[in-house]
Amino acid sequence: MIPRYSRPELAALWDDKYRVELWLEVELAACRAMERAGSVPAGTAEQVAAAAAGKLDPARILAIEAITRHDVIAFLTHVEELAGEPARWLHLGMTSSDVLDTTLAIQTRRALHQILDAIGKLQAALTRRAWEHARTPMIGRSHGIHAEPITAGLTFARWYAEIARAAERIARAVHAIGVGKLAGAVGVYGNLDPQVEAEALDELGLAPETVATQIVARDRHADVLCALALLGTAIEQIALGVRHWQRTEVGEAEEGFGAGQKGSSAMPHKKNPVLSENLCGLARLLRSYAQAGLEDVALWHERDISHSSVERVALPDATILADFMTARATSLVDGLVIHPSRMRANLDRTGGLYFSEAVLLALVRTGLPRQQAYELVQRSALAAIGEAAAEGLVGARPGRFRELLGADPDIAARLDTAELDALFDLEHHLRHAPAILERALGSPA
Repeated sequence: MIPRYSRPELAALWDDKYRVELWLEVELAACRAMERAGSVPAGTAEQVAAAAAGKLDPARILAIEAITRHDVIAFLTHVEELAGEPARWLHLGMTSSDVLDTTLAIQTRRALHQILDAIGKLQAALTRRAWEHARTPMIGRSHGIHAEPITAGLTFARWYAEIARAAERIARAVHAIGVGKLAGAVGVYGNLDPQVEAEALDELGLAPETVATQIVARDRHADVLCALALLGTAIEQIALGVRHWQRTEVGEAEEGFGAGQKGSSAMPHKKNPVLSENLCGLARLLRSYAQAGLEDVALWHERDISHSSVERVALPDATILADFMTARATSLVDGLVIHPSRMRANLDRTGGLYFSEAVLLALVRTGLPRQQAYELVQRSALAAIGEAAAEGLVGARPGRFRELLGADPDIAARLDTAELDALFDLEHHLRHAPAILERALGSPA
C-alpha cells in the first residue's frame, strides 16, 4: 500500500526485513522441536540464531533469488552463508509453504489485533457522540425523503452497532487464520513427525491446520479479507452519512475544517467532505481484495501457485488499508461539527407531516378501516404539500397539515382538537431513543 494510506505501525508488519526474520523464527522453532525429537543435533538452533538472527539482509536474498527464482531457497542459502555448517539441519522434511504460510498467519493475526485496537478507539468516539446527541432531534429519511423524526444520537449508535459487528467478524477471523503448517510437501508428514509441527506451532502461538495439503486452506484467508471488506463497508456507511449531512441543502453536520485548510483550487468558499469521500473510495478497494481472496480458495489438487501473487498484494494492502481507514474514521467522528439548529429547521420544514402515521393509527383505533383512514390523512398531507409547492416552498407551511386535518369533517368527527394536538408530540415520538442507545452502547459513562 502506498504511504499516503498507511500507518507505520501496521505497515511495519509487512516489511521485507520483518518477514524474513519471521521466516527464520519459523525455521528455528521447527529446528528446536527436531532437537527435542533427536533428529537434529542439540544446540543447532542456538548456533544458527547466534549467527543469523538480526543479520538477515533482504537485498542479499533478492540477489540470490534472481538466480534461483525461488524465494525460500534464496533465504536458506543466505542463512547458510551466515551460519555455515549448522544451517544444513534447517528445513528437514519441510516445504516452502510450511515457512511461508506459517509466517503469513503470524503477520496477518498481528495485523488484525492492531486493527481491533483501532476499532476500539472508533467505537469510543461513536459512543461519545451518540450520548452527546442522544436527544438531538432530526428528520429520518427513507429513499432520501423526509420520513419520521429520529435523533442524531441514534445515527451514531447505529454506526456503532455496525462497527461492533465488524469487530466481531474480525475477531473470528483472528481465530480462523491462527493456524500454521509444518507437514511437508503435500501435508502427509512423509518426512516429518507431526509432533514436531505441534511443538513448533505451539511455540509460535498457532494451531496446526486441520487437514493440510501443500498449503493452509485458503478459505481462512478469504475469511480475513471478507471481514475487512465488511469493516470498510461499515466505515463507508459513516462516511456516506456525513457526506449527505454536509450537502449545502442539508447542512446538518460538517467535517472539521482546520486553520489554513483549502477546499478548492478554483473556489475559495468551498468546504468539501474530503475525508468522507476518501473513505468511500477506499472501501471500494477493500471490497475488491475480498473478491480476489475468494478467487484464491479453489486451487488445483494439493496446491497450485495462482493464489500466491494475489496474497502478496491483497493481504498486506487490505490490512494496512483497514487500519488506516479505521483511524481516519475515528478522526472524522471526533472532529465532526454537528448543527442541531439546522437539524431542527430541516425537521420543521414539512410542517409536521411526519406525524401522519400517528394520525392514521389514531383513526384506526376509532374503528375506521385502515385503508379509509390512510386516504383521509393522505388527502390533508397532499393538500398541504401542494399549497406549499404553489408558493415555491418544499414540504408544508408550519401548522398547515394540522389545520387541514382539523378542518376535515370526516376526521373531526372521530378526533377532537385535543386528541389531534396530542398526536403532534415530538417528545412522545422520541421517548424510546435513550433506551435504544443503551441497548446498543450500554449505560452512559
